[in-house]
Amino acid sequence: MTVISISDFLLCVAVALALGAGIALTASRRSGLSHSFLAALAALPALVCVTIMMVNGNIGAGVATAGAFSLVRFRSAPGTAREIALIFMAMVAGLVAGMGYLAYAVLFTLIMCVIFLILGRFDPEARGLTKTLRVTIPEDLDYDGVFDALMAEYCRQWKLTQVKTVNMGSLFRLNYQLTLKQGANEKAFIDALRCHNGNLEIALLQGENVSSEL
Repeated sequence: MTVISISDFLLCVAVALALGAGIALTASRRSGLSHSFLAALAALPALVCVTIMMVNGNIGAGVATAGAFSLVRFRSAPGTAREIALIFMAMVAGLVAGMGYLAYAVLFTLIMCVIFLILGRFDPEARGLTKTLRVTIPEDLDYDGVFDALMAEYCRQWKLTQVKTVNMGSLFRLNYQLTLKQGANEKAFIDALRCHNGNLEIALLQGENVSSEL
C-alpha cells in the first residue's frame, strides 16, 4: 500500500466533482431527469474516486466495497436504459480519476458528454415528443382504429396499450403511447380528438413509456 498525499487526494476529488457537475449538466439538457437524480449523478464520480483511492491495492477493502455496491444496487429502483448509462458513465469517470489518470478522465467525460448531446438531438423522448394519451369514448363506438386517421396526421408512431371500461361499463378508456411529429400542434390534436369522442375526457401526458427500462 502507498500513502496518498493530501494535495493529490484533493486534486483527484476536485477533478471528480468537476466531471460529475459536467455530466449532470449534460444530462439535464432535454432529458427531464429529476433534481435528486442529477444531484446524485454529480456526486457519484467523487464517491467512486475516493473509494478507489482508499482501496489502493487492499484486497479485503476491495471485496467489502464490491459487497457495498451490490447492496446499493439491489436497494435501488430500476431505471431506464439512459439513466443506467449515465450512472455507469459517472462511475467510470470517478474510477479513472481515482486511479490518478486525471487527463484521461477529463477526456473520457468530454467525449461521452458530446456523444450524449448528439444522441439526445435524435431522441423524441428527450425532446418531449413522446406522450401518453388517455381518451374516453362511448361504448357504442368501435375503438379498433377509430383514431388512426388523426394519429397519422399528428403522430410519427402510436400504439394502443390498454383498453378499460369505466362508468359501469358505459364508456371505454383507451391508453396510447405515441410520438408526436416535430412541430405538431397539441391543442389542435386534442380538439380533433374531442370531435371524435363526443367531447369526453382526454388527457395528454408527458411520456410514461416504460419500454426503455432494463
